Parts: sequence; structure tokens; C-alpha cells
Amino acid sequence: MTDEVVNALSVDGLSYSYRLLRQPAQRIEPVLILGGLLQGKDGWEHFEEPVLPLTSLITIDLPGSGKADPIRDDQGMDTLCRAVEQVLDDLSIVSVNLFGYSYGSAIGFAFAQRHPHRVARLLLGGVPVEVTSMQLDTWRKAATRVMDGRPGEFVELTLNLWLCQDERRYVRHRRLARRYVKRLLTHAVANTTHGFTILNRAATEGMQPSGELRGVPALVFCGEHDTVSAPEKQRAFAANVENCRFLTITECDHWLPFERSQDVVDLVVRFFTDQPVEGAHYAAQPEARAEPAMR
Repeated sequence: MTDEVVNALSVDGLSYSYRLLRQPAQRIEPVLILGGLLQGKDGWEHFEEPVLPLTSLITIDLPGSGKADPIRDDQGMDTLCRAVEQVLDDLSIVSVNLFGYSYGSAIGFAFAQRHPHRVARLLLGGVPVEVTSMQLDTWRKAATRVMDGRPGEFVELTLNLWLCQDERRYVRHRRLARRYVKRLLTHAVANTTHGFTILNRAATEGMQPSGELRGVPALVFCGEHDTVSAPEKQRAFAANVENCRFLTITECDHWLPFERSQDVVDLVVRFFTDQPVEGAHYAAQPEARAEPAMR
């Protein structure tokens, strides 16, 4: 039987919290999930049934997400990595299986670089490897809409950045995903005091992962139609990480955790239990290449 622990912590003057679902009879290291922008410790219920028979599950409201304090202008990746480290220390956990997606993948990679001995396996999805000049120009155009009091136009422009717009490319649950992301963005801009600030910093301040990582078994995966960071860029990123594999998932874009949620859960379980992943039904053929829909 699992039990739930929710605890509040503080890092660099910021309050944040984590949620632990404890499995007393662990077969592998605990699974720690770091979600994308505006995602916090809640909303990961679909991972509980497959993960909890194996190990404990940890999610975090990092500073700037969920109900945590907003991160200040003078704080960045070092603060976020210390927040993750404090959670492990608070739970007396030596190492975890770390799954980071999108913005969370950048934090997860930075944490593994700083503390490789605390990451048993590293799974990174939708890695924001590169922001192109066109993407940055579009983002700045969208940002002016917020400043001008036109949040609806900001949301529409951002949707065009974050979701594959090429109708010739099949994306599962395309319309549902668009409605879901639109709701997230609208809430972030209209109902939180710092939602837009978080989005703007991630887009403009060079939060992309970089540098080397050694000594941690790793896997990078993405949707074959990802337009936030092109699959070939993510493949090149994976090639520069020691002992890292790369996997493309078919029929989805950057929002594949929503579009193919059960397949992402399957991938998490396979990788963290050292099962083969390349032959999974959702994996693209190795020779497949996906061109980004927006240049």
C-alpha cells in the first residue's frame, strides 16, 4: 500500500512543495517527474497505476510553477536545481529515475550535470535544444500583444509556435490538444500574476540545455512533428550525451504527453526498468526523419 506525503520547502527565499506517493517495497529507484512550463506537482495521476507497483513517485511545484512562489529575475537554473536537490535530501533519497519533459527536460539535464550520482537513469522528452530566430521573432510579436492588453492574440500566436500547423502531418487528438494548450495559456496569462513572466523568460533567456553529461544512462525522445525543437536537433543533442539513445514517436508533435499519453507512460516504465524501447509500436523507424513544420 502506498502513502502520500506533501511537504513544503524553501530555496533562495522561495517557497515550493513536492508530493510523494511512497511505495515501501521498491523494485527500482523512485521516479521523479519534472513537467513543462506551467506544470506542477498535480496532474500526473495517469502515471500512478503503472509506476507505483514498481517504486515511489515524486512530483514538484518548482519555483515558478503550480502554487510555488514565482522565481525572481536574478534567479535561474541554479536555484531550480537546488530545489530538486533539497527534495531528495528531505526524503533521504540517494538517487532517482528522472523524467523531464520540455522545460522540465532542461532542468533535469542541468540537475544531472551537477549531480550525476543522484540520477540512476535520465529520460528527456521534447528537449528545447534551440530557439530559432523566426521562433524568437514570433514570440516577441506575441509578447507585445500581452503588453497591449490583447491576450487572446498572444494565445493564438503562441499556439502556432507550440503546435504543428501542417495539416498534411497526422497528429493524434490534434483539435483536443489545441483546446487543452489554449486553456493552459489563457489561464497562465489571465489568472496568474507571473504566468507570462515564466513563459517569456523560458523563450528569451537561453534556458536551452547545453554542455556535456557523462556517467548517466539516458534516452531522449520527441514527437516526429515537434515544431518547438526540431527532431534532428534533438537527435544531435542526444548524440553529444554519453551513453544516450534517441527515439522518435509517431503521429504527434511537441504535445505528445497529451496526444499519446499512455505510450509515454509505457516508455517511462520500459526505460526505467531496462526493457527495450526501440521496438515499441509507437517508435518511428530509425531511418525516419521529421522536418520541422516552421522555419
